[in-house]
Amino acid sequence: MLRSVEGSDASVQGTNDDAQVSKLSCSKAGYFRDEFIQYFVRRASRRSPLINRGYYSRHAALRQLLRSFLSACDAAGRVGQVLVLGAGFDTTWFQLAKDRGRVPYRCLEVDFKEVTTRKAAIIAKEQPLSALLRFPPPGPGPAQGTAPAGGQDQGPAASAGASSDGPAAPAVPDPSGAAAGPRAGAGGEAAGPGPGSSAGAAEGAAGGAGADVCIDAAAGTVRSPWYHLAPVDLRDVGTLGAAVEAAGFDPSTPTYVLSECVLVYMEPAHSQAVLAWAGGALSNAVVAIYEQIRPDDAFGRQMVSNLEMRGCPLRGLPSTPTLQAHRERLLQAGWAQAEARSMDELYGSYLDPADRQRVERLELFDELEEWHMIQEHYSIALGRNDAGGLLASVSLDQPPPPEPQPSGGPAPAPAGPAAGGLFGGFPRPPPGGFTFPGLARPPGPPGGSTGGAGGGGGRTLVVD
Repeated sequence: MLRSVEGSDASVQGTNDDAQVSKLSCSKAGYFRDEFIQYFVRRASRRSPLINRGYYSRHAALRQLLRSFLSACDAAGRVGQVLVLGAGFDTTWFQLAKDRGRVPYRCLEVDFKEVTTRKAAIIAKEQPLSALLRFPPPGPGPAQGTAPAGGQDQGPAASAGASSDGPAAPAVPDPSGAAAGPRAGAGGEAAGPGPGSSAGAAEGAAGGAGADVCIDAAAGTVRSPWYHLAPVDLRDVGTLGAAVEAAGFDPSTPTYVLSECVLVYMEPAHSQAVLAWAGGALSNAVVAIYEQIRPDDAFGRQMVSNLEMRGCPLRGLPSTPTLQAHRERLLQAGWAQAEARSMDELYGSYLDPADRQRVERLELFDELEEWHMIQEHYSIALGRNDAGGLLASVSLDQPPPPEPQPSGGPAPAPAGPAAGGLFGGFPRPPPGGFTFPGLARPPGPPGGSTGGAGGGGGRTLVVD
């Protein structure tokens, strides 16, 4: 039985910092490629093989789901949009943009304002990040074409056959010309804006990123034609809906929603409101939820206790202790279909076998019993709204084809936004913007402040 424990938003935000250090450890050890995570870590720390493999399994499973979603959009001739709840310092969009593979035509990341201000300042400061904001994804976007009559979005045909992190075509070189290796002095602690940084400096750095790009570190926002970052309190669904509208999302466009150890830190009523809003507002969508399960056995009790001692009680876990409870939560929130599987099961049957074998040769690993226990206490639940069958292939039972490894060779840098304007392959908004069902735009908070945000992204995988 879980007891009520006081926690703080700041403690939950701290799990984001821990996660970035672990991701950098994985990247340096060769588990997966992430040349951008270095910018978000001030002090590196080498993690144990057990933690490295755990973060790999989480990264690989969620990335394969995203690849399946983008592939399904391609196959249907549609563009896709991505909403990341409690995104923290996640770098997925930047990896996809650099690789020039399948890239969502809209990506909105939301988190605590304290997190987004740090992320916005780092994006502004680090040219390899800010420079990517001015380059459109491949396919019929602003430089290639506009939405057809009737507002139906078109898919990025030019990117068919490319993977989400490894394209068939050569990757675009780093726009800044900077090397992809670790920064000098980067070395476990997540990065902040750095000494002497300020909102003005962040905005000034953004000035070179293009006319359609605005980075406001003080507000914790990034706005570009493709990528948006906004402070949102997930406990206030109205604020979430307003941010989604402001980012130019179309409720009828296929949407991938990710919650990675975020909703579990919220009270069940608040997390259910988020899922119900998304399930009602997005007619073609999938939601992927990565969270802990099984709190009532010996390992689960220790897992919960460790997080409670850090001030991060798992407030939502009593209502979703099992895979079946996760399925029922999604169905009750209005999602048409739901599935859930443990990470132990997904590691053995969903991940690419060849890549899994590669990873298992990276480090000496003799903690198999503990490994299986940890994996049995984490899960992915998937909800789907898919009346037309467009997203049927996005499933935990249907692993995507093996992911091609990125290949070298520079490719010409694409042109910036052109005649298509901001919306490009997206349907243009009607006067007053898109309307999301069941959600009235809330009045602004007192004093114009956006307020804090719910959930810090990239949460702790194992209790270390």
